[in-house]
Amino acid sequence: MMLNKFAVRFLLPILLAFSASCAVAQELSVTHGFAANGDVKIHYVTAGEGPLVVMLHGFPDYWYTWRKQIPAIAKTHKVVAIDLRGFNKSDKPEGVESYSMPTLVSDVESVIRHFDAKTATVIGHDWGGMIAWSFAMLHPEMTERLVILNLPHPACLTRELANNPAQQAASAYARFFQQPEAAASLSATVITSWVRDVTVRKTYIEAMQRSSFEAMLNYYKANYPREPYTQQDDFPTVVCPVLMIHGLKDTALLQDALNGTWQYLEKPLTLVTVPDADHFVQQAAPELVTRTITRWLEDQQETGAGQ
Repeated sequence: MMLNKFAVRFLLPILLAFSASCAVAQELSVTHGFAANGDVKIHYVTAGEGPLVVMLHGFPDYWYTWRKQIPAIAKTHKVVAIDLRGFNKSDKPEGVESYSMPTLVSDVESVIRHFDAKTATVIGHDWGGMIAWSFAMLHPEMTERLVILNLPHPACLTRELANNPAQQAASAYARFFQQPEAAASLSATVITSWVRDVTVRKTYIEAMQRSSFEAMLNYYKANYPREPYTQQDDFPTVVCPVLMIHGLKDTALLQDALNGTWQYLEKPLTLVTVPDADHFVQQAAPELVTRTITRWLEDQQETGAGQ
């Protein structure tokens, strides 16, 4: 599929800048399954036993983005990494309304209930991070702890969109994705351009070919702020402990949006910035991210934080 000039100008440079390298694919010992949210099936992989951890990827990605983190976390937890609806092996319902934030949050709730759990630690990156923030706000009783990778708190992001010209420029891709015909400009080859390892990229292309481009962009159409941008502060307070990891070379979600996050939290915030990592911090700095998450979870369990 040929890309129009607008897509080449705004999409490809951002995806190429997202990640300079990608780790070699590795075999994972995981079990595949599906959880149901009404008529929609959510594909997941799971490993380990213990307290539940649910992992949510972003765009353009799928559960395999967590391949370097799953084995370490699964030593002490039951890890469930899902394909968001519209991606890879999960169902792909039609219509922008099928991707509203409350609906996406309900997918996470359904996954937790599928495993007969009352609470979970939720880990999210990019759109998965926005869903994780929203889940913690809407279901504090189900959110044990929260780990966010490269997705500022929505109040801080809307503040930057309203007041920071640099963030407005960085969000040009999102405005393009909100256009009615934007999906026609996408291809599995283009949206996997950020994956540099040949073996890993092959698996990504296959996953994106199974995905729905219309569904992917419905995340932006249903949930990303639109011009004229205004700051939004009417978000429920997040009441669980929060760990944020942010690659500072992110060209789409700029670091200024990290400021003031603590204003919207009730319990301690641990913020780890990674100077040489880009948007896909879990792949750009996998050892650091894995070590940070596992040690933070261990410390939270030892201190009883979040209970």
